Amino acid sequence: MQATRTLIAALLLSCAASSAVQAQTTRYTGICDASAAVGIGRDHFVVGDDERHVLFVYRAGSPAAVGEVDLGAYLGAIDSKGEAEELDIEGAARIGDRIYWITSHGANGKGEPQPTRRRFFATTVVDSGPVPTVQALKTPPYTKLLEKALADPKLAQLFESASKLAPESEKGLNIEGLAATPDGQLLIGFRNPRPEGKALVLPLRNPAAVLDTGADPVFGEVIRLDLGQRGIRSLEWGGTDYRIVGGPHGDRKEDPKALSFELYKWAGAGTQPVLVPQNKFGDINPEALFRMNTTGRWYVLSDDGGVAVGKHACKKKKVPVEKKGFRGMYLD
Repeated sequence: MQATRTLIAALLLSCAASSAVQAQTTRYTGICDASAAVGIGRDHFVVGDDERHVLFVYRAGSPAAVGEVDLGAYLGAIDSKGEAEELDIEGAARIGDRIYWITSHGANGKGEPQPTRRRFFATTVVDSGPVPTVQALKTPPYTKLLEKALADPKLAQLFESASKLAPESEKGLNIEGLAATPDGQLLIGFRNPRPEGKALVLPLRNPAAVLDTGADPVFGEVIRLDLGQRGIRSLEWGGTDYRIVGGPHGDRKEDPKALSFELYKWAGAGTQPVLVPQNKFGDINPEALFRMNTTGRWYVLSDDGGVAVGKHACKKKKVPVEKKGFRGMYLD
């Protein structure tokens, strides 16, 4: 009898713990591929979908979007037939009232260049209304970031051959992280390539000048990080240090042997990341990590484009907008 009571108590405790974790997870509706986000206002965030040219604003914990910002025309993502081309927005970082955004800069699955995936741009946060939002800069997006990087012999050695491969191949090129630095610079984080198993971070010294005046980008020395063979899936400055989500170079759903997603703390250049033990990712596909402005708590969004909705993956056109969604949860 005592053993039975103990078992029941353990099961109840397990269910309670499971419910507590579940209660922290919100499923947001309207898009699937949440790939970059930044906190705005008191408890809102703006998120980019790597399949869309629209930024969406949500209030934390509320499933429906409360705002949309269509950047298709601004980013040159609408073709001559009026069809939207894929931008592949993958990273975002806030400096003051400006949010910088970067696309993957990767090729397509055949290794062919995709010009619309080569965008570096910024939006300005507008907090004056009842719902915070963002608006595009008056200056155009920058489209030559990769071209200028490949003009540098040291960077060309790392990225030239990778830029001609499928972005999720082991040696392909795929940007997925962007973080601010305390002195107004940016750090660009790569999912791949990973030479000798190390994740790459490329400093961009003059992001404001690149967008405000069209100045050539000034790059710093590439930083190599040991994430246990993982690439960078999200990179964010937290006020005292950085947080990094490390993950596999490919799709975990297609490769069950792929590396797990892990969270790291990083003090910056000259140091190596430290693993942060956590058990919250589970089946989450973490690709957007940021801090909520009011609480300072870390929040992560899941890219759920591959999650099944009925008979189709969420990102497929056959899935109606009202059934599309992605998940978000606090990490602390």
